Amino acid sequence: MDWVKSFQNAINYIEDHITEPLDYTRIGQEMNISGFYFQKIFSILCGMSVGEYIRNRRLTLAGNELLSTDTKIIDIALKYGYDTPEGFTRAFTRFHGVTPNAVRKHPIPLQSFSRLSISISVKGGSSMQYKIQQKEAFQIIAKTQRFVKQEDILGRKDIPRFWADCHLDGTVSHLAEIAKKDGILQGCIIGMSTEDSTVVKDFPYSIGAEYAGGIVPEGYALFDVPAATWAVFTADSVKPQDIQSLWHQIFTEFFPTSDYKPLGTYDLEVYSGSCAFGQVYDSEIWIAVTKK
Repeated sequence: MDWVKSFQNAINYIEDHITEPLDYTRIGQEMNISGFYFQKIFSILCGMSVGEYIRNRRLTLAGNELLSTDTKIIDIALKYGYDTPEGFTRAFTRFHGVTPNAVRKHPIPLQSFSRLSISISVKGGSSMQYKIQQKEAFQIIAKTQRFVKQEDILGRKDIPRFWADCHLDGTVSHLAEIAKKDGILQGCIIGMSTEDSTVVKDFPYSIGAEYAGGIVPEGYALFDVPAATWAVFTADSVKPQDIQSLWHQIFTEFFPTSDYKPLGTYDLEVYSGSCAFGQVYDSEIWIAVTKK
């Protein structure tokens, strides 16, 4: 199935079931990917989490019903997923800037958050450096921290703090020293987000390097990365905002038009080992892919 069409199918599923409890695993099935990976793609493409989109759409539709029907406020609250009038009032007021009761007494214009429609638009030409590579299985040694899944799958605020902490406590420089220098990653430092299907509310993010063997120090863990085909993209710079821009470009320009789609397993941000010592370094994004 066309990649853009399958993403739109996932959006349509959300909209068709907007008043029901929504399971991200079921939504991801519309794209044949995991619920975790759907959340990641959604965040990259749309600049918000799936949870934010669902909440904003429900509050928009709830506002429409307040203005156009005589349905009781408590019934509208329950319809759009709020167990108590107080919870609904707080969320409604944050979104619309006015309480539900005030709307009923004096109907006023409310905020509207429109339904998403995905399309490819033709813009000015842009270039992207990438290569497709087959790699054997390898292992990563890493430190891991968990981050809230629904609110920000990219961890734009918390993950940079994790990197800063790992620089300050010597983790990154230690990884640079013990990394396998002649392996697949050539001694690079990596950032890696993976799915933990046993946990609903958060996901693990790891900072690591290719494992060269030996004793695994306390506080570190090993990850087995299977053999795969990788799409490898080169970043123009290493500023966090530019890495995020490259992620967006990959999912808006490369995947919709290429013969490949993300496998939905491992994605790596790969930084040359010199990043551990504050030097100028190269960076790449590695995404495990398969043919469409």
